[in-house]
Amino acid sequence: VRSKMAAFRQLTMASAALRVSLQGVECLLNPARLAASSLMIPVRTKKRHFIPPSTNPKYKSPEDQKRQARAAGIVTPYERLLRPMNISCTAGIFDRYIPPEGDARHSSLSKEGLKQRVEHLKQSAASQLAIRKIKDYIPNFNVKAFAETAQDIFIEAHNNLSNFNKQKLHALVTEHCYPEMVRGNRYKTIRWSFMESLEPPRVVHVRTTDMVNKGNLYGQVTVRMHTRQTLAIYDRFGRLMYGGEEIPKDVLEYIVLERHLANPYGAWRLHDKIVPSWAPPKDCVTKTVMIPGPSLDPSQEYEEVSTPQATPAQQTV
Repeated sequence: VRSKMAAFRQLTMASAALRVSLQGVECLLNPARLAASSLMIPVRTKKRHFIPPSTNPKYKSPEDQKRQARAAGIVTPYERLLRPMNISCTAGIFDRYIPPEGDARHSSLSKEGLKQRVEHLKQSAASQLAIRKIKDYIPNFNVKAFAETAQDIFIEAHNNLSNFNKQKLHALVTEHCYPEMVRGNRYKTIRWSFMESLEPPRVVHVRTTDMVNKGNLYGQVTVRMHTRQTLAIYDRFGRLMYGGEEIPKDVLEYIVLERHLANPYGAWRLHDKIVPSWAPPKDCVTKTVMIPGPSLDPSQEYEEVSTPQATPAQQTV
């Protein structure tokens, strides 16, 4: 019995050793072991413009996703899709006045003169209706007196622009006009002066409109001004860029003033300027550029290169 047990034990040990040797041979003969090791890196080569919907979505709708996120305590920030709007002034000129070419009056006997006369009558009728609406909010509104007031506002606004008084400038011009006046004036010096009025200012166009609702009314008045002014613009180095302080120029302008009629504390402010298509082009602005200096050697100074030395022949003369 003991011999049988010993023989069985030796047979078991031999079978275990054979099994271990066969596993080692199988690992050595595995093709994955024989191949070189490689690292797989996912690379995105093309953007997918269309992502197919999943078959088993976690949320049935965006509202369901928001509801579950709110239940979990995750609050998504509110996105303001509405654009803020300033109701103290309009965004531009409504029913723009078109000045006649050359600012001249044609003969009533010609075809152009008849067209101009008919157009003037239409514009005058519309202006009279707008004046009636303005007088509902401003009972003491007078067209002749307003032309002088508009010229005073124009002069004061440009004086504050040259001095760059922000507080007074905001009180004299609208939020639409302020960026147009101050754009590009940084690091520049402006010298502007009003000399005289060649013709008395007169109102040529009056219009009213509403915004948001019918009770929110705005009034715009176009004033024709023919004046003599001086303008000089200097850059940050003090060099003259445009115009001149001693060079007066005759300027024909059509300025637009606006008031928020629904606001009892509103005031007439400078809103925009109409430039006719037949107006002559403006003068070019002289810009300051940097001229590169000469290239120097390490042993040279700038004064030696910029100031040439006299030759011996010139010194004897």
